Amino acid sequence: MTAERQIYLDNAATTAVLPEVVQAMLPYFTQEYGNPSSLYELGQRARSAISDARERIAAHIGARGQDIYFTSGGTEADNWALKETAFAYRDKGKHIITTSTEHHAISHSCEWLEKRGFEVTYLPVDTDGLVSPAGFEAAIRDDTTLASIIFANNEIGTIQPVRELAAIARARGVVFHTDAVQAIGHVAIDVEELGVDLLAASGHKFHGPKGVGFLYIRKGIKTRSFLDGGAQERKRRASTENVPSIIGMAKALDIAMANFDARVAHETALRDRLIERVLNEVEHVRLNGHRDQRLGGNANFSFEFVEGESLLLSLEQKGILGSSGSACASGSLDPSHVLLAIGLPHEIAHGSLRLTIGEETTVEDIDYTVEAIKQVVGQLRQMSPLYEDFVAGKKPLSAVR
Repeated sequence: MTAERQIYLDNAATTAVLPEVVQAMLPYFTQEYGNPSSLYELGQRARSAISDARERIAAHIGARGQDIYFTSGGTEADNWALKETAFAYRDKGKHIITTSTEHHAISHSCEWLEKRGFEVTYLPVDTDGLVSPAGFEAAIRDDTTLASIIFANNEIGTIQPVRELAAIARARGVVFHTDAVQAIGHVAIDVEELGVDLLAASGHKFHGPKGVGFLYIRKGIKTRSFLDGGAQERKRRASTENVPSIIGMAKALDIAMANFDARVAHETALRDRLIERVLNEVEHVRLNGHRDQRLGGNANFSFEFVEGESLLLSLEQKGILGSSGSACASGSLDPSHVLLAIGLPHEIAHGSLRLTIGEETTVEDIDYTVEAIKQVVGQLRQMSPLYEDFVAGKKPLSAVR
């Protein structure tokens, strides 16, 4: 059964490509299809377009154009930053610091490095998902070479104190990387002001195309080439450039930053409306992540006595599209590692719902969604033996409002 209306609230998973972005890309599929490495004019026009896109993207994050390297997306950028930088500095040491709430592009890269002789410290977070700067500093050792801490969490939306963490790392001679995939286009970023050395981004999180991203590498930072086979990206990342997608990503970021203040204010107001209504009108629910220090469009809840997959499917029947966490882990039956890291027990972590708001979301969409949540949660709880036991006084309440 198809719902009469559709409300897309999964913008953290991906976003629709804007029509203006599609229009900017189209010529590079048909008329301007040259290989940027070719010496004739058709290829050189493509090369020039890439150079222009690189400069525009760099300007939006306070970087130099020559410090932007195009990738196939955020996952590749994270893998490149972690693996090749770790090996580039291995003569100095083999200790890396990260957190227990990273995207799997980071955590799995760290596991890969551990199998190859590196040692990784996984910092804990508090119940809001925040890393302690003091704890980070205390974890740094003489052989620590690299730290990677996510800018804004992809599940619970918590924004880390990146500037403070990067300053600590720099003072101790540690290269600092941040996965900014969820932050770019949604949080004002200036790499010089922040002091980060490496920063990863992905185009499809801000209405650009999928399959393209970039890695910012500060001048002077050592990192090995990630792909071999050509001299593209200044001999650091071989492979013929994805010209249409690079052009599209730059156009999308131009648009995102042109109306940044108004868009973020709109999304934040709707986020707050959603959070307040759910917390006030649904019993036995918890907001996950920091209440204020979070992405403007992110709301993540855990509902006790409700299974997340059933909640998602029931909401989809009403036309509401959300998620239970990271889209990259949606095939897993395990509860979110992020929710476990902030202290939720398995049974409550399984009842999570992530709703991420976009510029197109309306007040009416939010109010309709809240009413649907109230109805669906009530129906699912009526079918839950755990809820029946709780109502009968047989099971203590473990969720905290």
